[in-house]
Formats: sequence, structure tokens, C-alpha cells
Amino acid sequence: MKQYLEEMIESQIVRVIFSNPIKNASYWKITIRPVEIQNEIYYQVESFDKEKAFHQNIKREDLLDTMEKFSCEFKQIEAETVSHHFHLKLSKKGKIFFHKREEVHELKLSHDRKKQYLLEEGIVIPVFVDLGIMTETGKIVKSKYDKYRQINRFIEMVDDVLKEVNLENLHIVDFGCGKSYLTFVLYHYLVNVLQKRVSIHGIDLKEEVIVNCNQLAKKYEYDHLRFFAMDINEYQSDKAVDMVISLHACDTATDIAIYKGIEWGAKIMLNVPCCQHEINEQIHSEEYALLTRYGLVQERFSSLMTDALRANLIGICDYEVQLLEFIDMEHSPKNVLIRSIKKKRNNKEKLYKEIEVIVNTYQLKPSLYRLLEEGHYVLPIS
Repeated sequence: MKQYLEEMIESQIVRVIFSNPIKNASYWKITIRPVEIQNEIYYQVESFDKEKAFHQNIKREDLLDTMEKFSCEFKQIEAETVSHHFHLKLSKKGKIFFHKREEVHELKLSHDRKKQYLLEEGIVIPVFVDLGIMTETGKIVKSKYDKYRQINRFIEMVDDVLKEVNLENLHIVDFGCGKSYLTFVLYHYLVNVLQKRVSIHGIDLKEEVIVNCNQLAKKYEYDHLRFFAMDINEYQSDKAVDMVISLHACDTATDIAIYKGIEWGAKIMLNVPCCQHEINEQIHSEEYALLTRYGLVQERFSSLMTDALRANLIGICDYEVQLLEFIDMEHSPKNVLIRSIKKKRNNKEKLYKEIEVIVNTYQLKPSLYRLLEEGHYVLPIS
């Protein structure tokens, strides 16, 4: 590993990205770039955890040690230098795959660097223009910058998961798609930016919304993006589903979307729950009455418990699950994204026992628990 990192440094680093963290890693992403501070060159280390970013400036003589330390917590490293692009990937068996190609990158040393988004300002995205987020020349409207940031955050999450689950052909189902601005942006990014072969089906109950979405897909010439007016229980796919998305599906609709993804064996699920009434209406405990005595406390506790139970239930079905902040809390209280990647789990008994403790203590029967039980996915463990 050390020789590859030294080669990157010798080639004069413009930017390094550590991604695809190992289990229990301290951060989910780290970037390093050179900056000029008081006429001296430092390297700015930006570390992202589930909630915020941390910054630290280090000297060149500390750069190799720092990169070696981070390489132990990540499975993928990409580096841009003034003359090359490097890509290093660590396999499950610990084998290193290292590639480099000649590629010129401009060295920028400004300390207060403008954040680089995957959906760059200046590149016209039709749905952004129609939403009033972007002008026809590609400039972001100042009053819509928070929405632009939120959409980029979602695209970054999709991009990160696709680096981990490398799929060139993707069939995606978006449950409860609504007006579908994120669906349109996702299609644009996957097809026009990443050049992947993609088909997306959006499902929603509102027929007038679906008619409008299909008209827009035709207008944008998004040939493999289609929308259907139906209940999510009625939808049948004629091909394997690789990714299931549900953003702000109300209450137990999130559970149905998750169950459908599990039933299809979807490799990726991205679910952002909305209102969560079910557990709040069921929850009861004499022993822990303090948590249910005050309405506001009970509501928030029930919401967090709902997503924690969902995470364990998905894990039992052989998914690696993370709960991530979707957007800043100041912009919306509905800010938890359940990110699930299909992977064999060895701790399913532990996950199940944790669920049983909670449902028995608080007298609960969550919808996802019931759906999985009826589908014979979750069986009592003696």
C-alpha cells in the first residue's frame, strides 16, 4: 500500500478521496487537497461522519503517514494529481487493485474553496430549469440554493453506494415518486453523467401527477424513464429490480416499499421515511412510562424506534444497513435515510433478539415485522 501512496504524493496531489469505508470506520468519506496558508503549502484533510464535516491542515511531511492511517479504514482511494488519475481498490480478500492513467488536473491552492457538487453549476439540467432552481444558462438561483444542496446530497449518496455495488445496468423502482424532481435528476446523473444503462419506473397513486411526469420524461427525451399510476402493491416488474427508492413515503408505505425491495432481492434500497404514526399509536410500557408520558417525547422516541426496528429487520434479510442524515435538520425534520446494501449477514440472531426485546417491552407489532413474518422472512429464533 505504501508504495502506491508514495507514487500519488510524488505525482503532486490535487485531490485525494477515500471512500467505501470498512465496517465501524470513524468516517464515511475523507478528502485531502493542498492549500496555501500564509505562503506555505499545507494539506487540508476534510473528514465526513454521519452528521458533519471536520477539517484539519497538515504539513507535507505528515501526508504519507496520514494517508496510510486512512487507507486502513477505506476500501477505495481515488487521487487526482497534476499529471495522472489514480484508482486503488481493496478487495474483500485484501487484494489491492491499482490503476493509473495520464490525466492533467489544475492545481488550485485557494483555502476557501467553493464546494464541488456532482451536479455542477453551469451545466444545464432541464428539470432544474423547470423547477426554477437553475436559469437557462445554468446558474443556480440564489433563493433555491438549499434545494440544490439537498438534491446534490441525495445524488452523492447514490454515487457512493454505486461505487460499492458496481452496476453498469440498473433497473430502479421509485415508490411514491410524487412530482419526481429527484427521479428526473437521478436519471440525468446516471445516464448523462455516469453513462450507465438505466431504466427507472416511478409509482404513485395520483394519476394527474403521473400524466405530467410522463409528459416531462418525453419532453426531456428520457427514453427509459416511465411513470405508472397504481398502488405499490399492484406493481409487477418484468425485469430484476436492482434499486428501490422511496422518499418521504407516508407512514407504513415506507414499510411496504422496503418489503417489496426485500422480496425482489434488490441490491440497493434507499428509503427516507416521512410521518410515522404506527408505533406512536401502539407504544405502551408501564416499566418505561417516562418515555410515553409526554406527547412530544413519545412522538420523537417512536419515530427513532421505528427506523431502528426497520434497520434491524432489513439486516435480518441479509442487508448491510446504515441510518444517515439526508439533509440538515434545520431544513426538514424528516431527515433520516435508511441505506441498505444486499450482503450476507452473520449476526441475524442477535438482530432478531434485539427486536424481540423492544416489541415485547413496548407491546408493538410494526408493519414491516408483520409483512416479513407473513412472507416467512423472519422466523422465531429459539
